[in-house]
Amino acid sequence: MSETLITCRGLTKTYGRKTALAGIDLSVGRGKIVGLLGPNGSGKTTLIKLLCGLIQPSAGELAVDGKPIGPETKAIISYLPDRMYFANWMRAVDLFDLFRDFYSDFDHERAIAMCHSLGVEPKDRLKTMSKGTKEKVQLVLVMARKAQLYLLDEPIAGVDPAARDFILRTILTNYNEEGTVLISTHLISDIEKVLDEAIFLKEGKIMLHETVDNIRQTQGKSVDALFRDIFRAQPLEGGEF
Repeated sequence: MSETLITCRGLTKTYGRKTALAGIDLSVGRGKIVGLLGPNGSGKTTLIKLLCGLIQPSAGELAVDGKPIGPETKAIISYLPDRMYFANWMRAVDLFDLFRDFYSDFDHERAIAMCHSLGVEPKDRLKTMSKGTKEKVQLVLVMARKAQLYLLDEPIAGVDPAARDFILRTILTNYNEEGTVLISTHLISDIEKVLDEAIFLKEGKIMLHETVDNIRQTQGKSVDALFRDIFRAQPLEGGEF
């Protein structure tokens, strides 16, 4: 088993004349919680979708666990998108049954236990749930798997500040420690305390990839403060690619 889980070499993605990722080189190891940090439009969601195989690169190379993106990598990746994609008539337990049939690493009992800890009734239909509760169900589906790579796209953006710490604790206590969690967000102060490494993306380019400890030692400031310095002139409004 390779110590490197994600490898990008010259990875590029364009949409017409717009470049979402501009020839990035990146290596991410195992057993880490990594923040993919940047303002909206920086390319965070594009990179996650490329890793999932939902879109194809325009140029360059991309591999997970030493394998090109395909059925083998999809079997070891657990993906939390930035929006709900299940039918409202379904119940959480229906989704758990579906995931148990589809993914051999899905732990049904853990999913039920996580629901109880998050205050979610597994037999409720999605249409009766609040937006925040639906997002908790999606989080349960993702974290109840023993995946090698967890891709979480803005997992705390849709919940109130009081619930964010609880959700982060859920992630910390349920992911496969031999795998890696990649969290995309611009809410740096909320997640900094759980990160091992940070990747700063700006206009499709990697501005920094460093351990959180090294950032604090060499920069003399928090990851959040450094992020604000780097992106001070760039607003956070706008669409994400």
